[in-house]
Amino acid sequence: MLAKRIIPCLDVKDGQTVKGTNFLNLRHAGDPVELGRAYSEQGADELVFLDITASHEGRKTFAQMVQRVAAEISIPFTVGGGISELADVERLLAAGADKVSVNSSALRRPELIDEIVRHFGSQVCVVAIDARQDETGWTCYLNGGRVSTGRGLFEWAREANDRGAGEILFTSMNHDGVKTGFACEALARLATSLSIPVIASGGAGEMSHFRDAFTLGLADAALAASVFHFGEIGIKELKTYLRKEGTNVRL
Repeated sequence: MLAKRIIPCLDVKDGQTVKGTNFLNLRHAGDPVELGRAYSEQGADELVFLDITASHEGRKTFAQMVQRVAAEISIPFTVGGGISELADVERLLAAGADKVSVNSSALRRPELIDEIVRHFGSQVCVVAIDARQDETGWTCYLNGGRVSTGRGLFEWAREANDRGAGEILFTSMNHDGVKTGFACEALARLATSLSIPVIASGGAGEMSHFRDAFTLGLADAALAASVFHFGEIGIKELKTYLRKEGTNVRL
């Protein structure tokens, strides 16, 4: 069985790492370059960098910052935010990214997934999905959770899978920053209906939540931000705990 991955996420706004709750009330969490270096040294399996206001503000991800982070880390690096065409992907890969994460632009123009896969390979294309659950089910949102699309989570994830995406990064907006655990039921449904890896995001508050994401949610990787940024959970300690709980992780 492939090892489960632990992935810190740098949500970046105006050159600083930030973290909010339910996508609102952002607070500063540190310098992205320093945090990236620290996570690489601590044994994180991958690093995700999301320019969280790029799509909303209609601009491109800050490639210079990506370059600075990439120079300090030795783990796979995924970058997202404001990617709407192949030239954006090329620019970010040249700056040091290993993969790109597309969200709003892929929902608006799903063919973007096909184009990235055709030119760069499916391993480069991560489709990020921000979804909120209400009484009607799970709905996908655009522009950092600001705009409802009316599209269902499971239907869109299946389409992304069929178009050749390499991974799905699913963030539950209901669970984001609340620290009560991941959306394990939705994760398990995704994991069993898709043929590609699913990354869990939104809700990590304690070590057992990561275990549950893997055992109950059947996720291939678990992503978190504030618990790592503010020192509430150490990556080495988390991996030691998971190994003791029977989860296959790289120590």
